Amino acid sequence: MNWGMFEGLLNGVNKYSTAFGRIWLSLVFIFRLLVYVVAAERVWSDDDKDFDCNTRQPGCTNVCYDHFFPVSHIRLWALQLILVTCPSLLVIMHVAYREAKEQRRRAAGGDNCRCIYPNPGKKRGGLWWTYLLSLIFKAGVDMVFLYIFYRFYRNYTLPRLVKCELPPCPNVVDCFIARPTEKTIFTLFMVVTTCVCVMLSLVEAAYLIGKR
Repeated sequence: MNWGMFEGLLNGVNKYSTAFGRIWLSLVFIFRLLVYVVAAERVWSDDDKDFDCNTRQPGCTNVCYDHFFPVSHIRLWALQLILVTCPSLLVIMHVAYREAKEQRRRAAGGDNCRCIYPNPGKKRGGLWWTYLLSLIFKAGVDMVFLYIFYRFYRNYTLPRLVKCELPPCPNVVDCFIARPTEKTIFTLFMVVTTCVCVMLSLVEAAYLIGKR
């Protein structure tokens, strides 16, 4: 990963964000992205290999694992982080569009040309709506993924033992999940940080509307 380019992207997002937006970005980068890359990804790296069932029936362990883990936590978090950071890029692209349009007008009309966007990063007009919709989209994405996690993994916790009776299992078999306590702690941590990010996005949206 090109960290220089990523740092430039973060600086661009920070430049056009409010104070609430900067706090949100810090939470996403430090408490979600770094935790995901440094720790959580390793916890789930060998999840399917350490899912043990007390049977030697071919295919039984794979079927039970797919039933209790239809989508891996780590892949859902990766998709969530991608979707939740995309709206910030739209704001940067909108500002870049304004700056390019202003440069074209100056090139065509000279320095005496009237500026359409004296401050392209100022949240007025279309950029205000883009920024507001990006906040609503970010909060919506996080809430949707919280619901998905709740539906897949009830109460966001993982049990030590699950019982499976799906074919081709010969009968009810006991299956054991690897490191369930550690995974539950990471899951709850990500859920709490997601809830905080949702609250920050909604507070920032209310701040923008109230300021306008």
